Amino acid sequence: MIAQRAGTTALRRVAATPNAFFAANTAARLGLAHTQTRPVATQKLTPADGAALLAKQRLARPVSPHLEIYDKQQTWFGGSAWQRITGSAFSGGLYVFATAYLAAPVLGWHLESASLAAAFGALPFAVKGAVKFLAAWPFVFHAINGVRHLTFDMAIGFHRQSIIKTGWYLWGASIVGGLYLAFLA
Repeated sequence: MIAQRAGTTALRRVAATPNAFFAANTAARLGLAHTQTRPVATQKLTPADGAALLAKQRLARPVSPHLEIYDKQQTWFGGSAWQRITGSAFSGGLYVFATAYLAAPVLGWHLESASLAAAFGALPFAVKGAVKFLAAWPFVFHAINGVRHLTFDMAIGFHRQSIIKTGWYLWGASIVGGLYLAFLA
């Protein structure tokens, strides 16, 4: 209570007697007296004149590019977008499984390794391969494309032809790698 009153009293004293630093002649002493000022002039406009003035100002603005100007071979669902999609799928899947694993004892679910392995082992071979490919392909793609992005970060491979070539190699190698991990490993 005493500290509050002392603080309030000090604030009132400062407000009543302004500091010499903020006095009118301080700006001149610091060399700030030569600031530019621009007079403001207003005029009444009719709604039609205002719309015409706005349309004239809009014509003078630069036009920003639309997505249609980009080459779809390089940008449309290219490696960069799929890198983000696969990374988000991995992290999202990890969070979902970790939450389910923690909640499993309370909810009566059996998410232990032995029960998951037994359930997966009971599936037909084609279904097992498909499930393994759905997990392996994003992993392989993310790993290979991560290396590709690192080379881009080092400013290597930014020519149009090399971007296209490495994009095709990326897709081919990730599909072959995903199939290898799904059916042969």
